[in-house]
Amino acid sequence: MKRNFLKQVLGGLLLATLAGGAVAQDYPNKPIRLVAPFAPGGAVDILARIIGERLSTQYGQNVIVDNKPGASGHLGAQIVAKAPGDGYTLMVGTIGIHAAYASYSKLTYKPAEELRPVLIIGESPNIVVVPANSRYKTFADFLADAKANAGRINYATAGAGSSVHMVTELFQLAIGQRMNHVPYRGSGPALIDLIAGQVDVMFDNMSSGMPHVQSGKLRVLAVTGSKRDPRLPEVPTIAEAGVPGYSGTSWFSLAAPASMPAALVAKLNQDVQRVLASPEVVARYDKLGMNYTPNSPAEATAFFKSETEKWTRVIEAARIQLD
Repeated sequence: MKRNFLKQVLGGLLLATLAGGAVAQDYPNKPIRLVAPFAPGGAVDILARIIGERLSTQYGQNVIVDNKPGASGHLGAQIVAKAPGDGYTLMVGTIGIHAAYASYSKLTYKPAEELRPVLIIGESPNIVVVPANSRYKTFADFLADAKANAGRINYATAGAGSSVHMVTELFQLAIGQRMNHVPYRGSGPALIDLIAGQVDVMFDNMSSGMPHVQSGKLRVLAVTGSKRDPRLPEVPTIAEAGVPGYSGTSWFSLAAPASMPAALVAKLNQDVQRVLASPEVVARYDKLGMNYTPNSPAEATAFFKSETEKWTRVIEAARIQLD
């Protein structure tokens, strides 16, 4: 009896594997929905459109970017988590969704269990930016004020629990002060208010902040990575500029429902890696300040785990509770 049961189990696994392989071979045969869980104009939206456009060409099928902002990306992420794992609903994810979800205690889905990574599509230091006419001419100016008058400084983020929020929380923990948090539904609307002087500072993703630095609307004071960025060689790191040991970067994923067959995940991984290796995308990434290292689904999964441990420690130390 045990032998028959074992045969049934193995037979079922074999059929599932074969079915997953068949699905991957036939994929895609209709348009793909690529959820960008933040407002237009931010890093997630920019990356979704770069990848969506190239995959559309590669597949001969439309890849439709669907902006679903809200709850620091969790509104859109939940839509993807609950979708069928057939490859026709995907998402560009962030630290806030995949690794900093401990800041929310009442989520109606489980990010670590209901989403699976296809690959990490990019990583970037954030940049500390202020309006062009800001009183802060250098990071030292800002740091001195943050230490002496933190309660008078308003900082913008792409949303409570977003990667922009997390790297700012890391800074506040490092200096032992609290500024006033002004969350937005994505970097796009936050940057509009920052440029207008409605808020004082933002630790934004380089990909969304740099165009405004290049246009002269914003001034960059520092980068959040552990070393200077070659695209901004004259700009110091936060550690260099007065906060020893500080380092925080943002990263982005292509993610899918956890029920997606492994064969289809592997196909998507390879197809998107081809997109990211194309000369046009490499040049676009360089202009945006985005870095990419090829990675497998297994490597992305392990990275998610280590990042979740890191940012959970920050959330607990800062006592961040967002619901």
